[in-house]
Amino acid sequence: MCNSCGAQFVRQYGVKKWKEHLHDEYLFGKQTLKQLAEKYGKTEKTIQKYFDQYQTTRDILDGIPVVIGIDCTFFGRVYGIIVVRCPILKQNIYWKEITAENKAVYQEARKYLEDAGFNIRAVVLDAKHGNKEVFSDVIVQICQYHEQQIIQRYLTTRPKTEAGQELRTVASLLTKTTERSFSASLRAWNERWEGFLKERTYAPDGKHWWYTHRRLRSAYRSLKTNLPYLFNYQRYPELNIPNTNNSIEGYFSKIKQLLNNHHGLKRWRRYKLIEEVLNN
Repeated sequence: MCNSCGAQFVRQYGVKKWKEHLHDEYLFGKQTLKQLAEKYGKTEKTIQKYFDQYQTTRDILDGIPVVIGIDCTFFGRVYGIIVVRCPILKQNIYWKEITAENKAVYQEARKYLEDAGFNIRAVVLDAKHGNKEVFSDVIVQICQYHEQQIIQRYLTTRPKTEAGQELRTVASLLTKTTERSFSASLRAWNERWEGFLKERTYAPDGKHWWYTHRRLRSAYRSLKTNLPYLFNYQRYPELNIPNTNNSIEGYFSKIKQLLNNHHGLKRWRRYKLIEEVLNN
């Protein structure tokens, strides 16, 4: 394709539409600057200029009660984003660059939403204690997918002990069962392995000791501690609370794939690309 192709598109749809089309090819068609420059008979510098001038419109629906999902992801050690999504509206309603995931970034997100007029009825988030504190006065649903990831980190995908294998099986049922059934399974597991969890390993001096199965204990403690927040989506069916933040995770995966396709971007251009995906 050559410059005449771009000119033909402009004559038919106008300059604005052509630039939008060009932008979509870059963002979602996985076209590089070089490929687009060759396709439309422009220089890479000209194509980049078009993208730099492209303005993102941040669509926000305010003044309404919402159930939100909130999550963070990182693209390096000190660069990431926090995203708030309203699953019912199928819309991302807040996002921002962050350098760390902590209580402060969640507080800032909540303040932004409430200042914009949103009435937060419930929130889906991960299991970090400080994050729950930010939303202590609303219904909190801990993302069941995140909880299962926690269990996997403690137990691995192939636990060596029979107790670990059984607890991993219990955790795998989390998204497929009811609170009553899951609680009964977890309680039965603890009754069966309570003595095993209390086993100790002693240091050579015979005085100092630690629990032998510390990671197994941590996995069980995580499930037991978070249990009151893992099934709120079932307790309040009228709110249509999702049991996971998978809709946000889908955006994170898409963004990481795009950044991999267009690596080497300056930070402000990288964030502009991220905003385009989140606002699309």
